[in-house]
Amino acid sequence: MLLPLVGATGLVMASAAQPRESFDELYARGQRANAGMKTLTARFTETTTSTLLTRPLVAHGRLAVERPSRVVLRYTEPELRIVLIDGNRMTMAWPGRNLRQVTDVGAAQARVQKYFVNGTVDQLRGQFDVEEPGVSDRPGTYHVAMTPKRKQIRENLTRLDLWVSRTSLLMDAMKMTFANGDTKMMVFEDVVANAPIEQDMWRP
Repeated sequence: MLLPLVGATGLVMASAAQPRESFDELYARGQRANAGMKTLTARFTETTTSTLLTRPLVAHGRLAVERPSRVVLRYTEPELRIVLIDGNRMTMAWPGRNLRQVTDVGAAQARVQKYFVNGTVDQLRGQFDVEEPGVSDRPGTYHVAMTPKRKQIRENLTRLDLWVSRTSLLMDAMKMTFANGDTKMMVFEDVVANAPIEQDMWRP
């Protein structure tokens, strides 16, 4: 679910509003900003925790988004790895392990588009319990926590945390907590909207 969510939202959720504003107001502002986004690029740091790992696994790379439905994560450290979504197809290439896998992600893409991109705040609240924006542990951001209501989703994802920049309107970080206790945190830097994307970024 992580990659479709990043790509479909364009990393936009809210704006530099005053703390007294509700999630509904922030969501509306974010949707207006999101409407003008065509492309997005960023550097990312991904930190994965798991009971199967003795210490967190940290990876670095570059992200590119081309709306409506093309997203790529190009991992550069600790190993070269590419995860590309183009429409309903996700291709994962891991040269160092001689691995290449193609998966249909149409259902996940459709859900993200419906609730995070094209839907209303009421539809989103129908799927998630949303905590009102509160004190953030990341300076200069708003923090919003969301808990899935549907049992089908909770069997995989139990909590989604979003940190949104107060000044750029773009996502600063995202954390997913899974049912088995594992977590995946992505922190974004050098986020640029509507910049040209070199064609080599889309090479799986």
